[in-house]
Amino acid sequence: MKSDSTSVLVVGGSLVGLSAAVFLASRGVPTVLVEKHAGSHPHPRAIGYTQRTLEIFRTVGLGPLIPEVPRGVRLRRCKVESLAGRWFEESDWTPPKPDAPPKPSAPALEDSPHTGAAIAQDRLEPILREKARALGADLRLGTELLRFEQDADGVTARVRARDGREHALRAAYMIAADGSRSPVREALSIGRTGPGHLQTIRSVLFRAPLEEYLEKGISQFEIEQPGLEAFLTTYADGRWVLMFKDDVERDEEMVRAAIEKAIGRSDLPIEIITNGRWDLDALVTDRFASGRVFLAGDAAHTLPPTRGGFGANTGIHDVHNLAWKLAAVLSGLSTPKLLESYDAERHPVAWARLEQTFARPDYARFAPELAAGVAILDDAATELGQLYRSTAVLGAGDELPAAARPDQWAGQPGTRAPHLWVEKAGARLSTLDLFGRGWVLLAEDERWSAAAATAATRLGLDVTGLRIGVDVEPVDAASFREAFGVAAGGASLIRPDGFIAWRSVQITADPEGVLTEALGQVSSAAATRGHLGGGNSQA
Repeated sequence: MKSDSTSVLVVGGSLVGLSAAVFLASRGVPTVLVEKHAGSHPHPRAIGYTQRTLEIFRTVGLGPLIPEVPRGVRLRRCKVESLAGRWFEESDWTPPKPDAPPKPSAPALEDSPHTGAAIAQDRLEPILREKARALGADLRLGTELLRFEQDADGVTARVRARDGREHALRAAYMIAADGSRSPVREALSIGRTGPGHLQTIRSVLFRAPLEEYLEKGISQFEIEQPGLEAFLTTYADGRWVLMFKDDVERDEEMVRAAIEKAIGRSDLPIEIITNGRWDLDALVTDRFASGRVFLAGDAAHTLPPTRGGFGANTGIHDVHNLAWKLAAVLSGLSTPKLLESYDAERHPVAWARLEQTFARPDYARFAPELAAGVAILDDAATELGQLYRSTAVLGAGDELPAAARPDQWAGQPGTRAPHLWVEKAGARLSTLDLFGRGWVLLAEDERWSAAAATAATRLGLDVTGLRIGVDVEPVDAASFREAFGVAAGGASLIRPDGFIAWRSVQITADPEGVLTEALGQVSSAAATRGHLGGGNSQA
């Protein structure tokens, strides 16, 4: 029996699995991905990708390949009789709060350099495949995982290729991105918690010339008329999907008649592409890891489709969080303790997004008890303002909220480093462009640059010290300090995933010792070269 090996085996080749392969390969981690299907599903599901997802894709060079929505444009939904019939009221994903305080204009002019994207899943997946292969990932489509077992040193998987041949594949770690019915999760006997199955619905993907009905900027329609209650939306490429609110099997004639009723016209050419059957489930696994196996995406959290894009986006963020940690451990720079922070950081985010789903009108009727007392968060807080609490963060106490708007955090450790425009070597960049590879220390005082070099040497880590006003020139130094929550003598330590791990608001008596100790803790550094001294400074 043939046998080969790799550092990480990814099971599942949809959006989350492919993203994992891209992120791992971009860090030089040998990666094999197995997917039982030969390509993308003919009936795409996801279409909306958030600002944070585009920020993450930006770090691996995918930004220019994904067209974004114009700034200021938002997803709009309307209740209608039909497209050509009467239109009723619009509904918001996040209901407006008339008494909410206005968002301050400082310190940032905008939350993100990105606006988000609307691209069908079967259009995005080929882009991810090409990028993963270009970076060196081994994608084995048409290859199915049959079973696996793990021991203290790794995971041994038995897989079957499209030609029917079976062989063993040895990996140090495995990521299960194999969907909501995850065989890997079932084999690990990991339970799930949540409302469970909500309903089963049928859908039809079709092509029709309906662009005139998009001129008002509305792209989602709740169809309500006698004999038809359905949901209609576009993939913005000439394709539309009509989702029925029942599990009734319809023949082609019945499907075509339903499409014409939803459109409100029978004089247009309609091409039926394919039909689908969907289970709407809402469940989060009790843990995201078991030994050397990690769950991600729908395998870890099955979230119903929402206007917030919680499903695919949350999964992509999962594997981005995990990839740098696996790379650090596999390279020997960090101990396996670092991997414990994956579940600690991502599980609360998944559960919070489950609660946010049922706190909103779209799903409130399904599980009102789940969201009882849950405050609806601003979209920016949900997407850009989640707080991580784990051993990979210092200074994120239990007294802090689970999420807040980016401008409210002001450089709080455990949150995504804020976006501001800066100049570096004559080029205009986002602060986000400074992160994404190794550790970065931002500071104005030159003593922190020396401290970064010392910490890197002692711990054997890749640490870049950037002096504000010298290496990087902010548009406004005062706003920069406010955004990162530091004084002129302070420093902010950014993780390889762009999250703030630690900060010192002021200069300390022993910056080298303080930084080395803090970095050693948040990185779970495997090597300590020299004496670790000083204490933590987070204020």
